[in-house]
Amino acid sequence: MVQRSLGTMLLLGLAPVTLLTAQAAMFRGGPTHEGVYASPSPTLATLAWKFKTGGRVLSSPAVSGGRVFVGSTDGKLYAIDQATGTQAWQFASKGPIASSPAVSGDLVYVSSLDGNVYGIEAATGKQRWAFATKGERRFTAPGIHGAMPRTERMPDPFDVFLSSPTVVNNTVYIGSGDQQVYALDAASGALKWQFAAGDVIHASPAVAGGLVYIGSWDRNLYALDAATGKERWRYTTGNDTTTYNQIGIASSAAVAGGLVFVGGRDGHFHVVDARTGALKWKHNNNGGWTIGSPAVRDGVVYFATSDGRRFKALDAATGAVRFDLANKAISFSSPSLAGNAVYYGTSDGWLHSVDIRTGQFLAHFQSDGSKENGAKWTDSAGVFQSGRMYPDRTLDGMMIGMRTMFTVGSILSSPSIVDGVLYVGSADGNVYALR
Repeated sequence: MVQRSLGTMLLLGLAPVTLLTAQAAMFRGGPTHEGVYASPSPTLATLAWKFKTGGRVLSSPAVSGGRVFVGSTDGKLYAIDQATGTQAWQFASKGPIASSPAVSGDLVYVSSLDGNVYGIEAATGKQRWAFATKGERRFTAPGIHGAMPRTERMPDPFDVFLSSPTVVNNTVYIGSGDQQVYALDAASGALKWQFAAGDVIHASPAVAGGLVYIGSWDRNLYALDAATGKERWRYTTGNDTTTYNQIGIASSAAVAGGLVFVGGRDGHFHVVDARTGALKWKHNNNGGWTIGSPAVRDGVVYFATSDGRRFKALDAATGAVRFDLANKAISFSSPSLAGNAVYYGTSDGWLHSVDIRTGQFLAHFQSDGSKENGAKWTDSAGVFQSGRMYPDRTLDGMMIGMRTMFTVGSILSSPSIVDGVLYVGSADGNVYALR
């Protein structure tokens, strides 16, 4: 289902049409994770195709060589024909894939909940190598989010993504639930170096200027030497030792203009100096997490929040608010920029586009899961009532709530936009290609 406001076609028609055909095929469109795609702005008016996997698609698609590569919680990495939406091949790991693939040279790289990082032939789907980490796990804390029993250490149900690989100079950089950052040889998977953080790392590394920037659930944003793994600096976000709700970094950093932009679960958005880690400014989200990764272009940073249900555009240098929009549901999706529009998904199964010049919504696309199951969880104003999905304040209750939310085709995947087509995954198992 598509909804468009008056003037959408005119507004989007003004978008630049120059294409960057060699754009890096990895999470957030390149190693600096700015979320910018050199493509015309899709109107979301036309469904070019959809492809059904056997699980939820939390992974963000990577587009390269006429194929769309994406992971699914059915444990498979899929290669889909970019033009037709038909399957070229599938690769089966031994665990769910909530990591976004990266393509470099003739290989596709992705991590799996089975604890392995894989190098897979892009042409055939054949495994070239696998690197075994010490194993995956979610962030854990006693009585997390105020759940009962308060003294029991519990995995966080909202820790849903795995770290996605970033490939630079024949090196694959990736984080892991084993609390390590790894640098691997892209051709062989051989270990170049590893760095130990203080907790789970499910953020994805941004690489710029010889440094690797990555956040951890230990509250720290790290800057590591890309060649050696030596720590250059760390920036520490807020703490919460009561319910462990306002703690940790799940957002992947973006690097632009000598600054590093990253969201926190401490209810703030943080901007630090890329060279020193010194705080430049931070924005108060009034308790709202920023789980998705920010997009940055032309001196403006864009991000969505979960609690608070906002979509914001802030001045990159000062943090001054350009616009602040209300969403009808929480968002874990990372926004993507193309032309004069920015795109992101929400947990009620809708994909949204916003005109970055006016701060007005341009169009909305509804997933199949939302069409089928969304109405019973939505009030008369169209606001998603996700709180009703949680039967009690136990870990089991939170898990039931998350599984119920996924039945409405939540869009946690981040859009990839190539040649005027937007590709995005949904918890209903589909990958959608929209013009």
